[in-house]
Amino acid sequence: MDNALFDVLKSVDTPTVCNAIEVAQGKRGFNDFTRGTMLASDPAGVMVGYARTARIRAVAPPTEAPEVIKARRMAYYRYMADGARPAVCVVQDLDVPNAIGAYWGEVNTNIHKAFGLAGTLTDGVMRDLGDVAEGYPVVAGSVGPSHGYVHVVDFDASVRIHGLDIRSGDLVHADRHGAVVVPTDVIPTLQSAIQTLMRSEQIVFDAVKGKQIGFAEFEVAWAAFEAART
Repeated sequence: MDNALFDVLKSVDTPTVCNAIEVAQGKRGFNDFTRGTMLASDPAGVMVGYARTARIRAVAPPTEAPEVIKARRMAYYRYMADGARPAVCVVQDLDVPNAIGAYWGEVNTNIHKAFGLAGTLTDGVMRDLGDVAEGYPVVAGSVGPSHGYVHVVDFDASVRIHGLDIRSGDLVHADRHGAVVVPTDVIPTLQSAIQTLMRSEQIVFDAVKGKQIGFAEFEVAWAAFEAART
């Protein structure tokens, strides 16, 4: 992903990316997006990058020896600190739908921001909403007060977040609406597709925003919109 595409992706929301992927593919039916409502630590926050994946648990204490858990935790942090950038931390909570352990709060958001990650996407729990690292958005499945017995189970494997399968290295775009995985084959044309989408939508906005129009005017604008997006 070149800098120009990264800048464009950072400037738009996830629904725009979702629509633009269909423009790039030339058809409806793109399906690699999260389902259901997710919560955002920063309503304006957008994260773009290659997935660094992991899985956690927190409802029950780990059964492995403490030194094993500690070693895995540090290996996890080393993994998150490494790899291609830009990158997004993607963590599945294996306790969902009964997740109680907030791995994402003041401490871990500051650590992962310091590693150069762009944000966290998780189906698990976040907390410390007033103290999350500035400029480090978290899109999560829920909010709660406790960290429970949170521990890393594994990392660098495929995860599933709100119905979306994500592999390590997938290009992810996420914000308060949820997340998408950008198909590899559309990356070369995605910037152009976003620009095409925005130009076509502007035809409708120019016709209706802040105005009162009749159906005949709308029909003309809509025809021009449909012609521009195909």
